[in-house]
Amino acid sequence: MTTMTRPVAPKAIRRVSDTLVEISKDARRDMRVPARVYADETLWSQISRDRTLEQLMNVATLPGIVEAAYAIPDAHEGYGFPVGGVAAFRTTDGIISPGGVGYDINCGVRLLVCNRTAKHARGRLEPLVHELSRAIPSGAGRGGTFEMNDAELDRVFVEGCGYLRERGWATDHDLAHTESGGCLPGAEPARVSRRARERGRSQLGTMGAGNHFVEVERVERIFDEQAAEALGLAEDQLALLVHTGSRGLGHQVCTDYVSRMDETMSEHGIALPDRQLACAPFGSNEGRAYFGAMCAAANFAWCNRQMITHLARGAFAQVLGRDVELRLVYDVAHNVAKVEEYGGVHLCVHRKGATRAFGPSRPETPAAYKGVGQPVFIPGSMGTGSCVLVGQDDARHLSFGSACHGAGRRMSRGEARRTSDGREVKRELEQLGIVVRCPSLKELAEEAPYAYKDVDRVVDVVHRAGLARKVARLAAMGVVKA
Repeated sequence: MTTMTRPVAPKAIRRVSDTLVEISKDARRDMRVPARVYADETLWSQISRDRTLEQLMNVATLPGIVEAAYAIPDAHEGYGFPVGGVAAFRTTDGIISPGGVGYDINCGVRLLVCNRTAKHARGRLEPLVHELSRAIPSGAGRGGTFEMNDAELDRVFVEGCGYLRERGWATDHDLAHTESGGCLPGAEPARVSRRARERGRSQLGTMGAGNHFVEVERVERIFDEQAAEALGLAEDQLALLVHTGSRGLGHQVCTDYVSRMDETMSEHGIALPDRQLACAPFGSNEGRAYFGAMCAAANFAWCNRQMITHLARGAFAQVLGRDVELRLVYDVAHNVAKVEEYGGVHLCVHRKGATRAFGPSRPETPAAYKGVGQPVFIPGSMGTGSCVLVGQDDARHLSFGSACHGAGRRMSRGEARRTSDGREVKRELEQLGIVVRCPSLKELAEEAPYAYKDVDRVVDVVHRAGLARKVARLAAMGVVKA
């Protein structure tokens, strides 16, 4: 992660509140809207160290952008757009950008809760984590047991989790508690390249590599009793948190369309401050093609997390008993672009490393959560805990109804490896009573707790800024890392 960045003139920076900083659109001639960063003084200092602010200002130059380019408290440098970036573009004259979605299309997090307490499971924790690591394949390029032919892949692309329900791998409850019902309309299988298909063909029900994980959790603390009851959370409840996405298929879709748009931008009269922002008008042939492929990859990702859920349910039943249940609380996506309505205007909202945080009044909020708001999950790093929140209606005016997807990196992967090795990280986690399974010590070092921002500070800013409201804190008991 480079630390080279173009300085921002101090006079262009204004702290609006203790949780919000605005960079004026006058900071650069090419900016169309201001850049807004949700951060306290400590997080602002961390965010300012890499190219996050420069990248956010670059986003503010893109055609059709409205209101502002936003960075959420976990923001850090990414490809083109910063991770933790939110930007909305008019569908009439705005753009769509693969870099504003990311390479892991619809990477997301889902939370499941168990009808067992953590106390009940503690004596069986090690075999449970082992069985999860055995049942759910992980690693770069690693395939699973559900290899599909082209016809089956097309059904996954178009029908999403509805196809898995037909096969007996998902329930009505699962679909009702998954963002968008586990299926984005608009998928076009023909827009997905042969190479992308081949990379994803055997990867349903697999975790991948990098920061993906399956974690056994316990509900450590309740902040909001009413919201916790609505979500079905109770103290000391056993839970499972799953984080993964569209694997090699989504990566290839992004690669394909970054290259294609880079070649055709000049035809649309688009000039960019950074080629990584490669984009096309939303209504152009290239824009529509990418959107169709992105929706297909997003549906694949939801199916991937659903298949992991199916495998995890089997592992829990095998270790804890056949009457054990894992109920889905919610599945929320990050790394996706969605067409949403704001004030009667349709916008293509890019959330890269950011999730929806819709309040009780939004029609997209699941019926079960109309009284409290859509669940939001902010995982911390291994050993630091995670947080469950609910969206707020006011967030639609603050961030297009968006919140964090995690704590956010404060250290590059290389820096993390140079700080400590995987054996030491594993030993420290085990001293905290956390059972760890990871096939790669290198990957474990890259995901060490010190490589991430303070999740409690990040959550506190989200809560105080009004983006989402704290409901509960989770503590890790067992970690299966990719």
